[in-house]
Amino acid sequence: MSAFQEVPILDLSLADDPATKPELLLALRRALLDVGFLYITNYGIPAELTERVIERGKALFDLDMDEKLKIEMKQSPHFLGYSRLANEITKGETDWREQIDLATELPAPGADEPRYRWLRGPNLWPSDEVLPEFRMVYTEYIERMTDVSMRFTRLIAEALGLDADAFDKYFDPDQQHKLKIVKYPDLGELGPNATGQGVGPHKDSMLTSYLLQATDHKGLQVQNSSGQWIDVPPIGGTLVVAIGQGLEALTQDICVSTTHQVISPPAGSGPRFSVPFFQGVSYDASFGALELPEHVLALKNLQRDNKDQLTTFTHSMFDHIGEATLFNRIKSHKDVAEVWYPDLLAQVLQMQADLDARAAAAAAAATTAC
Repeated sequence: MSAFQEVPILDLSLADDPATKPELLLALRRALLDVGFLYITNYGIPAELTERVIERGKALFDLDMDEKLKIEMKQSPHFLGYSRLANEITKGETDWREQIDLATELPAPGADEPRYRWLRGPNLWPSDEVLPEFRMVYTEYIERMTDVSMRFTRLIAEALGLDADAFDKYFDPDQQHKLKIVKYPDLGELGPNATGQGVGPHKDSMLTSYLLQATDHKGLQVQNSSGQWIDVPPIGGTLVVAIGQGLEALTQDICVSTTHQVISPPAGSGPRFSVPFFQGVSYDASFGALELPEHVLALKNLQRDNKDQLTTFTHSMFDHIGEATLFNRIKSHKDVAEVWYPDLLAQVLQMQADLDARAAAAAAAATTAC
């Protein structure tokens, strides 16, 4: 089987007609097994709301820095809020992007609850005085995208030959989902110290994520099984869906979670903006995979190489998904961890030091053997 060279486009309106739904499910199955990325059209969000999401999102970054720092992420134990340019790390390298993290609005957990539940909590919103309607627009968008993601997850189950509700047990009744608004400055604005890594190579966690590409820039790339980077350019009226590590792990590698990255825009092209929505799952859920019938297991693409699968959903150190997720957030946002989780940050840093030491020792041993 040859490596994919483009990302498929699926029209979700086909699911509304019993005559065309099988066609959609077949195309979705192929995307799940062989690509791990797809565009969706006719997904149910009014164009007027999408336009307001883009306009209000861009306006956030035009605020004075003093206003943005009033909602800086390190004020939140829930890892929600504004992050300055170059404040996040992927695979040990700086991501040259500015962003804000938002989520389904929920109250903070009680003091006696497990610490990983502190990933849930209220947002840090800019005031209506400085950014009118921002909270209203993004609250509505998160609510509508919650419905889109839940509907799409049920279509995934059906495409795999499972009951539509097969994944429902991984969601809380008041499930919190996450969203980012991201600005990637162009290389001319960033200057000579920037590497061009908008965000480094990674796989999304959880089950699915949905990217609204808010400007016409290229920059998003996905890696096929031959190691080639394939462009995923903006297409009007679409969202780009990425299959997460969670879905890959829970389906025993039947679904593929694909490595992707964002390249900084060329000098003079202006900033790239995007709005990714990340479907959440229950932090209390365990890591046990779904019980899959033989006809579903038979779908596995044995020619696909999964040795680089990341471990958010399969890490033996943790009992719950929330513990692994908190661990990853601490690695990515050390400034937040310094304020709210200093003991866990110390553990993370020690673990990383141990891993680096083992890697160095293995490299030295390999050199000696040669």
